[in-house]
Amino acid sequence: MKSSLGRAAVAVTAVSLAVGLAACGTARGPGIPTAVAKGSGGFTIGLLLPDTHTARWATADKPLVEKKVRQLCPHCTVDYANASADVATQQQQIDSMIANGVRVLILDPVDYKALRSSVTRAHDAHIPVVSYDRLAQGPVSAYSSYDSWQIGRIQAQGLLAAMGSKAHDPRVVMMNGDPTDPNTAALKDGALSVLKGRAKIAATYYTGGWIPENAFSNMSAAIAELGAGRIDGVLSANDGLASGALSALKAADVTPLPPITGQDADLGAIQRLLTGEQSLTVYKSFVSEADAAARMAVALGRGRTLHGIANARVSNDTSKDIPAVLGTLVPVTAHTIRQTVVDRGPYTVSQICTPQYRSACEKAGLTG
Repeated sequence: MKSSLGRAAVAVTAVSLAVGLAACGTARGPGIPTAVAKGSGGFTIGLLLPDTHTARWATADKPLVEKKVRQLCPHCTVDYANASADVATQQQQIDSMIANGVRVLILDPVDYKALRSSVTRAHDAHIPVVSYDRLAQGPVSAYSSYDSWQIGRIQAQGLLAAMGSKAHDPRVVMMNGDPTDPNTAALKDGALSVLKGRAKIAATYYTGGWIPENAFSNMSAAIAELGAGRIDGVLSANDGLASGALSALKAADVTPLPPITGQDADLGAIQRLLTGEQSLTVYKSFVSEADAAARMAVALGRGRTLHGIANARVSNDTSKDIPAVLGTLVPVTAHTIRQTVVDRGPYTVSQICTPQYRSACEKAGLTG
């Protein structure tokens, strides 16, 4: 999921993704506990991800973080846990990792507010916390993610372009993410900054847990309320919600399908772009995001600063100077698949162009 912090809280000092390992100095940076051990030996990094229904966590983020940690610190280990979208479970997982002596935590919080006390416990135990994808409250030491306000703007711009001039004062259904995710409000605000005065928000929903089935229910309610022929576009916060909204539109026999946005560049979303069932997704390199988190975690575990890694500063309720890496955002449409998610990764043409999508791939110039 889901994405990063709102515009007002982000103070970006550079826009390119920094990839250098931290300098070998031992001066502490903002939010780094004083008792972190130094040296180049091995140690354990805790990796806590929020849910199992978002495909990227298991297929991309987990293996990428583990791989990068092994490259940077061959004797380090990664202790992984998934909270299955339950706050209490994630709190227990953090407590267990603290008790078991991890030296650093990489945390994507289920609920950024509810996990504040857990972040504080880690900090009090001299365990730095690298907040991942979502910025937790509390004394976090670093942050790796993307600017969600900008993602919302990209989504809204893409939706307006897809709706074109056919719709006068177009009616848009806004399918937001989970209200406990700080990225949700930032995505919404970014989108509204573009849509204001150019489209009517006919219905707005928040989707608990970022669960596609909940998006299906929300979209079904929107169709019942507005009418099947009175929805000109769907501003969907991510690709999983787009799939749920699309299923509801198909179940209601809505034709033609309205344009739908997303983010994450899931493989299913890329294939939906080819068939015209989704109009836009936003590619955020999971490789870059995981790379930055691993680099920061290893540096912090060795007691080093984040100079040379962090290219930005963000704010939460505790600090206005959290070192951060905010990656580059790439909009993807059916016409730009090759130059975005094929040439840049993460997919090959053969992964995208399965037999079901062969003709669509030929039409898009990916094959043939």
